[in-house]
Amino acid sequence: MKAVVCSNSKLEVADIPTPEPGPGQVLITVERCGICGSDLHARVHCDELADLAAATGYDEFMRSDQRVVLGHEFCGEIADYGPGCHRRWPRGTRVVALPILRHGKKPQLTGLSAAAPGGYAEQVIAQESMTFAVPNGLSADHAALTEPMAGAWHAVRKGRVGKKQVAFVIGCGPIGLAVIAMLKAAGVKTVVASDFSPRRRELAARCGADAVVDPAIEAPWRAGPRGGRTQGVTDILNLGFDAMDRLRRIPNLPWWYLFRLMHTLDRGPAGPVVFECVGVPGIIDQIITAAPPRSRIVVVGVCMQPDEFHPAMAINKEIELRFAFGYDPGEFRDTLHMIAEGRVDPAPLITGTVGLRGVEAAFTALAHPDLHAKILIDPVAAALTP
Repeated sequence: MKAVVCSNSKLEVADIPTPEPGPGQVLITVERCGICGSDLHARVHCDELADLAAATGYDEFMRSDQRVVLGHEFCGEIADYGPGCHRRWPRGTRVVALPILRHGKKPQLTGLSAAAPGGYAEQVIAQESMTFAVPNGLSADHAALTEPMAGAWHAVRKGRVGKKQVAFVIGCGPIGLAVIAMLKAAGVKTVVASDFSPRRRELAARCGADAVVDPAIEAPWRAGPRGGRTQGVTDILNLGFDAMDRLRRIPNLPWWYLFRLMHTLDRGPAGPVVFECVGVPGIIDQIITAAPPRSRIVVVGVCMQPDEFHPAMAINKEIELRFAFGYDPGEFRDTLHMIAEGRVDPAPLITGTVGLRGVEAAFTALAHPDLHAKILIDPVAAALTP
């Protein structure tokens, strides 16, 4: 079969053996495969990523001297089954799958390991247990975005955003755009997005952001519903004084029980939830410094360089810092159905499609934020440019 092979930072279309599904695996004929930012990074920095993966316990991440087929955001049709499968769907059924295989007891990351060729190809292998039939006649274009949208859904769930809380999305690349769409699907009333790129701000609005700002002109914190008044530590301290003044006026009230109840229910003054979707050194410290007190910061952008922030600032403002990566099978399945049921629309993210011979041009185009967000690969298309 034909596939795009990456080796020593070079991409080439090559004829490679058609993969054979092993026990519990299915062979999928690829209809669409998304190009992820991690693919762009892995192309030139895979050895650094492999060292990081090894430090966390996974030692099969691709290396620069290997020949690897990238692609982990794929949708296609069932072509064949390996031994021991339940054969849940007839051949020709459109499916999506978590990009992870298991050879024996050893997991392999599809599209990021030489042992698990990815979806930049005419066919790809998936684990039957991690495969899901595409419902409601959903198009291959939209179904292929299940994987990146599932990552955004995991981040939104990690943020525990209340519907009446304000959510800020810093950075409106593909990750940020997906987070915006998922926040709105979750019913969050106010989503403020921030990006320097006019194109990305336009896409953020199309994804449902209620306010979109250029941080070179306006701080995102001033675009929320407080009319430009950023809540500070003084506001929180005065809230404490005001609450105690009122409670002390009520005779024989054991006011401390009210505080204990709030503690039990984890209720109290809370700031917004901020999603960091940039992934460059210094951005976490910038957000900690500028965000309102008691903000919850969910780090979704992947920064590969060493970074630093000021813990004293985070402590004084009681900032909560969380990190989000990936998703679980339930989140993946729920995301697929949210897209298929029309609860979330991934269409604004899709800005181009290429064939296998257009992947090199697509990588070049994705290096410029004012041009594209998500480019899909159609293995049978002839398009050389997105």
